[in-house]
This record gives sequence, structure tokens and C-alpha cells, in this order.
Amino acid sequence: MKEATAPSEKALRSFWRRWLHRPIAFYMVCLILVVVVPAFLFAIIVVERTNEAQERILESLLRTSTGAVNRVVEREVSGMVSTLNFLSTSDHLQKGNFEELHAQAVKALAGSNTHFLLIDRNLHQVLNTRVSYGAPLGPTSDPETAEDVFERDTLAVSNLFFGKTAQKWVFNVYQPVRLASGESMLLTLTKNAESLENAVNRDILSPGWSAAVLDGAGNVIVSTDTTQQTGAPFFLQVVPSLRLGVSTMSHGGEEYRVVTEFSAVTGWKIIAWAKASAVQAPAEASFLWLTIGGLVFAVIAACGGLAIARIVSRDVRMLASDARKLGEGKRIPPRRHAVAELETVSRALSTASDARRRAEGEVRFLMREVAHRSKNQLTVIQAMLNQSANKAESASEFADAFRKRVAGLARSTDLMIDNASQGVNFADLARNQLKPFAPDEPRRLTIAGPEVLLDAQTSQTLGMALHELATNATKYGAFANSDGTVTLTWTDDGETLRIVWRERGAEIEPEHRASDRKGFGSTVLERMLSMALDATLERQMHEDGIEWNVSIPSRNLRAADHPEVADGEQG
Repeated sequence: MKEATAPSEKALRSFWRRWLHRPIAFYMVCLILVVVVPAFLFAIIVVERTNEAQERILESLLRTSTGAVNRVVEREVSGMVSTLNFLSTSDHLQKGNFEELHAQAVKALAGSNTHFLLIDRNLHQVLNTRVSYGAPLGPTSDPETAEDVFERDTLAVSNLFFGKTAQKWVFNVYQPVRLASGESMLLTLTKNAESLENAVNRDILSPGWSAAVLDGAGNVIVSTDTTQQTGAPFFLQVVPSLRLGVSTMSHGGEEYRVVTEFSAVTGWKIIAWAKASAVQAPAEASFLWLTIGGLVFAVIAACGGLAIARIVSRDVRMLASDARKLGEGKRIPPRRHAVAELETVSRALSTASDARRRAEGEVRFLMREVAHRSKNQLTVIQAMLNQSANKAESASEFADAFRKRVAGLARSTDLMIDNASQGVNFADLARNQLKPFAPDEPRRLTIAGPEVLLDAQTSQTLGMALHELATNATKYGAFANSDGTVTLTWTDDGETLRIVWRERGAEIEPEHRASDRKGFGSTVLERMLSMALDATLERQMHEDGIEWNVSIPSRNLRAADHPEVADGEQG
């Protein structure tokens, strides 16, 4: 069965791939059908079942309106909670410095129409930013909620109540806190009910609709209906038992459509209502215009879809032609297309064709450069081999010296590759070459000088020179003991690069200071630097170490090639 099923599925997939291989006009027609046919079906359903559709649309509108009000109210209360969290971290609070806490709260709440209260366990106000600090304060105007918060030890939002200090209808947000002294208090933010008027406004409601925010007891906090007074019970007395969503209610012989949304943050209800008679007429007119608009849209979409299909098909054919030219390596000029995205592709193809031509040229150039650099490297290695062999007294000494010189050459090569485009920084070259020889104490090696860029061949030559100087310092000079120091400095006045290598604290025998014998380091400096870079060298032997002064014409630091290096080493 499995063997029979697999070919069948493969054949089915192959069939669908062939069937879906269509021109863009086909898919444009399909798109029109996908958009227009459901619209017509929806219009027919709306006409035939006006009442059911009206109920769904009504519920959607009401939920949108009450949801918007709920989000604004919860955002307002959440902001108050965040402010309480901030104030709860105040050092003034923990230290009992309530006067400073009063000043901090006034500053934090400036312009917010919010006030801060601190209530003790006896439900007495310790401070209230509605009045100056130290003014006489009485007990809280909402003792029931405050006592409940103390007992449950959790944040809470109060119902609406009349504030004695504010002399207005207000609501509070309480947060219990325990001071460092162990005393429990309530951090409280209070806000006038009228501050929520912006949350409930007619701009977010359909014509004929009103909205209100009710507290947990069913009292009006704010309302767009002026007949519903703040602090009074809502006129629909059964509100506490309303289910969430759309309901139909009667009051005074009038039928109302009502939607209720519950706020999990505050425990309040957001309610929107309207007379059913005012809702019905606009809905019927909307359904009529929906049907007419659907027909008009279908005609416009059909014409527009076919026109777009022709334009896109033409531009795609042009892009296909350009792609074939790109494969042939021809240059492709950018074209103008009716579709902006296709014009972007055209520019990309043009850029790709130019990049391909440049890349092909660069590849040819790089192949020549690689061959040339390889020859130079082989010549330098051969020179190092000859010098190491001539100076070595044993096979192990030869292997060790040659290995270290090749490693130094490799480090120079790495720097050259990493900085091939902009040149090798002499400071980086010096640190790279001297790092393997430098003692652990930073004070024993000083490298200082301005930025000087070197070309590839110059960096290899100076790298080998620095390697040999460091090797000699390690064997016989300043790095051969625990106190010697090496200072490498340079200056560049635009005409000449002057390099000074100075060793101090070296333990040099008197006969060695007077000796004229030169090692490989001296050979590198005198032969490679003088011959390759036209450098002038001065060697001085001090009582505490050797000093080299090297002057190199700046014009030789960025030369393209130095063929004389190879000639000098061969000799």
C-alpha cells in the first residue's frame, strides 16, 4: 500500500505544479475573485439577515468603544501604580523623613492632577500633597477600603467617594508598605473623578451612543450623558448583574442596547448604551450602501487588475532579458519600469553587471599580485635560510633561529593581509613583532611614535629588522636580565622617518662593547634597510646597552615594490 500511495502523491503534486504554472493575469483574476466574491456573498447575507448582521456589527462597535475606554482607564491607573512603586523606593520614606517625601512627591506629580497621601495604621493621614506639609489632616475619607488593604496586604483601587480634603468626588490607589522601623503604612495616590473625562468622550462613540465608567458599587464616575451625575447610582439599576457583552434592557418603557466591559485592574465597569430605535436606521442605510459599493468595487477591481497584469508582465519580460545578458557577461543599463519594485530589481541587475565586470578585472589583477608576492616571499625566506645557516653553530640552533624568523615573517604577513588596502601601521607592526620577546613587566618595553603607514614590502623588511633586534636583546641585551629596558621611538616630519632603538640596563662585557662583530640583526639592518629602503644607520654601544638610529626617506615607505630587497639578500 505504501509503495502504491507514494507514486500517487507524487503524481498529484506534479499535477498541481503544472496547473499552477500560469501567467500573472490568471493570478490577478483569482485575486479579484477572492476579494469580490466574498464581498457579494456577504452583501447577500446582510440583506437577507439584517437583524443578525446588525447585532454582530453593533457588538463589534460597542466592544471597540468600551475597550478603548477601558484601556485608557487602565493605563491611567497603571501609571498611578508605577508612580507608587517609584515612591515606595524613596529613602525619605524608609528613613521616616516625611517632609522630604512630601517635597519629592510634589515634584514627581507636578502637572499630573494626581496627589499623594501617606496613611498610617490608624487610618490617619500623615501627609497629603493637596495641602502644605504640616497642615492639620484628619482620617482618610475612605476607611473601609484602607482597612481592607491593610488586612489583605495587597494593592487595591477604591470605589468613588467624596474626599473631605479635596471636596470633590475622588478615587484612590493604595499600596501597603512596611517601613524600616516595622510600621505599616499605605502609599496612596488620589485623583479627581473629573480627570477621567478625557477617557470617556463622544469622539470614540457612534452617533446616539453614550458611555460611562462605573465603580464596583455601580456609581457613576464619569459619563458622556450629562443626566448621569458623578457619584450617583447609574440609572439602569441592574448593572451589577449584567453579563459582559451586549445586552438588551428596558427602562421607563424604552428599550436600550447596552454593552458592559469589566476592568480587571480596577474592578470597575465601562458601559455604553443607546436607544434601540436610534441604532436601527443607520444600520439599514449602511447595508444598502454596502451592496452598491460592492458592485462598483467589483467593476473597478476587474478593470484595474487586468491593466496591472499587462504592465507587470511587460516589465517581467524586460527583466528576464536583462538577466540573460547578465549571464552572458554583458553590461546592463538600468531601465525605468512602471512598478517601483521591478525598477529596483533592474538597478540591482545593472549594479551586478558592473560589479561582475569589476570583479573579473580584480581577480586577474589579484592573480598577478599573488604570483609577485609569492616570489618576493620565497626570496626573503631563502635569504633568511642562508643567514641562519651561516650564523648557526649547530643544527638545533639553526632550526630554532630559522623557525623564529619565519614566525616573525608570518606575523608581518598577517598584518600586511589585514591592512592591505590602507597600509600597515608601524606601531601595530612593532607591537606585533616585539610581543613574543617582551617581558611581563610593561615598564620594560616602551613603544611610542606618530602614525606611519607602510606598504607590504616595507612592513616585511622592518618587521624582520625588529625581530632580529628583539632576538639580540633577549640573548645578549636588555631583555637578557630582569631589569633591562628597551625604548622604541620614532618621528616623521614628512621627509624622513627617524627610528631610535635604545637598550638600557643590559649586562655587556667590556670586550663586547669594543667589538666590531655583527650578528644577523646588524646584517638585516645594514643590508636590508640601507639597500631596500635607502636608510641611513648609526650604531652606538653605550655602557648599559646598544642604540640604533635609523633614518628612512618617507618616500620609500609606501613604494609599490622593492625589487632591490631580493637582490640584496641574494648577494
